[in-house]
Amino acid sequence: MGAGRVAQALAIALARRGVAVAAIGSRRPTLGPGWPESCPQPSYPQAAVDRADLVLLTVPDDHIATCAEALRWRPGQAVVHCSGATEVAALDIAARAGAATGGFHPLQIFSDPLRAAERLAGSTVAIEAEAGSALAEALRTLAEVLGLRPIVLPSGMRARYHVAAGYAASFLLPVLAEAVGLWKTFGVDEPQALAALLPLARGTLDAVEGRGLAGAVSGPIARGDTGVLRTHLAALQVLDPTSLDPLDFYRRLALPQVALAEQAGRLEAQAAQQCRDLLLGAGAMPRAGGPAAGSGVL
Repeated sequence: MGAGRVAQALAIALARRGVAVAAIGSRRPTLGPGWPESCPQPSYPQAAVDRADLVLLTVPDDHIATCAEALRWRPGQAVVHCSGATEVAALDIAARAGAATGGFHPLQIFSDPLRAAERLAGSTVAIEAEAGSALAEALRTLAEVLGLRPIVLPSGMRARYHVAAGYAASFLLPVLAEAVGLWKTFGVDEPQALAALLPLARGTLDAVEGRGLAGAVSGPIARGDTGVLRTHLAALQVLDPTSLDPLDFYRRLALPQVALAEQAGRLEAQAAQQCRDLLLGAGAMPRAGGPAAGSGVL
């Protein structure tokens, strides 16, 4: 149900694995370019639902409940939404009609359906269904067909799960934006800055994959180099805070790294406490010299 980017990516991935989509329910009269040739043209939503034993709702979060309420469901049918944030309770009307309900959320970026279809294999999918049910088994089988690694999501945990996923995805952007903004203050434009900084970001992610979070920590905090930390803090003090305070932003990101460095055995307790004392004191330090003219830092 729904013919957007998530539906298209799933259809492409399924077609490549020899699994046919029985029907696509959509108000669009035809499918755009990029859909597998094996996909049928869109049907009236109720006609599509009537043909299927397993229905995936790939509509936006705000439309999940209203979409479910607008359709007739039957006993023995299964209806599953593909949202990360919306609780399965949004499908209660289908459950009251005798259908099994659940969630199937592939943890991937779907802005480009073709690339998303290629990246699905090896990604994780959050599955929510009654333990031991036929639906839970069917969704695990679907995950296996798509090459997805399933995790079980307990009821009521979707918002917490989705926040965490956001941290690992678009929440990286403000960190990069702040880094780019700092480089702009000395004349390096965004394309140049990203060309230099993205390899560092990718290297960190590779290190996390190989050594875990604590094992990937690096830089002055991992070395207990309070001299460099003082230099960083002093440089940030003179910047003019606009949408956020550069000094506070640095402090909030730096403090958790101290715990990771301790966990990795990189910092002794005394050195870790010295780093914490310096970082916690930074927020109270006066902004020496006033704002830097034209800093432009986010």
